[in-house]
Amino acid sequence: MSYKARLIDHIITELVKIHATALNAAKHAHAMATDKQNIPENKYDTLGLESGYLAQGQAQRAAECSAELDAFKHIIVKDFVAQDSITIGALVGIVDQHETPLWVFLAPSSGGTKFEFEGRKIMVISAASPLGKQLLGKELGDEYHIGQGSHSKHYFITDII
Repeated sequence: MSYKARLIDHIITELVKIHATALNAAKHAHAMATDKQNIPENKYDTLGLESGYLAQGQAQRAAECSAELDAFKHIIVKDFVAQDSITIGALVGIVDQHETPLWVFLAPSSGGTKFEFEGRKIMVISAASPLGKQLLGKELGDEYHIGQGSHSKHYFITDII
């Protein structure tokens, strides 16, 4: 199994854990919302209503996690070469203006997931994120900026896997 295939399997394992946590939170929120103790005692008692909103939000988060997991299960494993442009599925090595290395995996969704895999600290970013938008179509050796003025960050692409 290639490095990229193992990486995607690892990301799927991480997403399964996140999905399980979201499902558990949704179940607990639903149980709390439907508990007899949350029946309002008067018109100012909003605990039941708040519990219902929480249950709805947790159920929505669990559904989003399920969709993200499904997207990763259908991702095409491609090992990139130096001449390839960055697309979804690329593992990209970048350094910032302070020479701090960073590995990012450009994903269809699930941005923000961070983990260590075979000696690399990797962050999953979505193609819709500011960094993801900047990376799409770039090539090995390209430079780019994110932000404006004193909040601008400069990055250099050092590797594409």
